[in-house]
Amino acid sequence: MPAIEVILVDHLDRPTGKMEKLEVHEKGLLHRAVTVYVFNSRHELLLQRRANGKYHCGGLWSNTCCGHPYPQESTRDAAERRLREEMGMQVALTPVFELSYNLPLSNGLTEHEYGHVFFAISDAEPKLNPEEADAWCYRSIEQIQQEMQDQPEQFTPWFLHTFPRIPHTLGDFRLTA
Repeated sequence: MPAIEVILVDHLDRPTGKMEKLEVHEKGLLHRAVTVYVFNSRHELLLQRRANGKYHCGGLWSNTCCGHPYPQESTRDAAERRLREEMGMQVALTPVFELSYNLPLSNGLTEHEYGHVFFAISDAEPKLNPEEADAWCYRSIEQIQQEMQDQPEQFTPWFLHTFPRIPHTLGDFRLTA
């Protein structure tokens, strides 16, 4: 994996430095992240299954895409970049909320992130980057809730943590393609 630097932040999302991404996850340091949720015109969420070769959470289902802004890159630009890199999609993104979490991963790494969450509307089919994701599907909010209840081990920790906010936020978001 090539060395990628991420932005370290304080609890108010103010930059405090930068560090290599894997080292940040090994040390569990708070850093800036972006998360994208793409919905289709039927209000279904586009999910991806992370490629097995990912350094953490490979083979687990998650939100449409996520990642980290590079130093000097805006959160919107990073979210748009990751959507192109992971899912081969280019759509207009809307920032909807921010949150912070500190979640242990199964391989000893930690996702300690200050996340910027974006929504988008699109009926386009993704063109997966096989290094990032190996499957995709659209699911209704109710289907996802049921699957998370029945098989939580099939989902990434950050998606399990963040998803409960999505139905409430979606109600405030105008879904128009």
